[in-house]
Amino acid sequence: MIPELKYNDKGLIPAIIQDIKNNEVLMMAYMDRTALKRTIETGRTHFWSRSRQKYWMKGETSGNVQIVKEIFYDCDEDTLLVRVQQTGSGACHTGNRTCFYRQLTVSNEK
Repeated sequence: MIPELKYNDKGLIPAIIQDIKNNEVLMMAYMDRTALKRTIETGRTHFWSRSRQKYWMKGETSGNVQIVKEIFYDCDEDTLLVRVQQTGSGACHTGNRTCFYRQLTVSNEK
């Protein structure tokens, strides 16, 4: 059973994808009700592509699928945390393990 979640005005909810083994954040994408239902039913991550305006399953072309182990939603019911077993070389379409491979410099000087 899928709880009542708070989707944005386009019917989407952000989904943070996290590696279940080491807690590394792999990526963030959007799901709608259908993508979430497909994710739950298949045990593989499914998303809505805002740029292509279509559904996609992670790994459908690369083979780097995500096997869903746990799904949580936050206290505001407007963000998902999907814990997965990442297969293949990585989660990012650039070939990197994670989409979060670039870092901003933070100045700690006052």
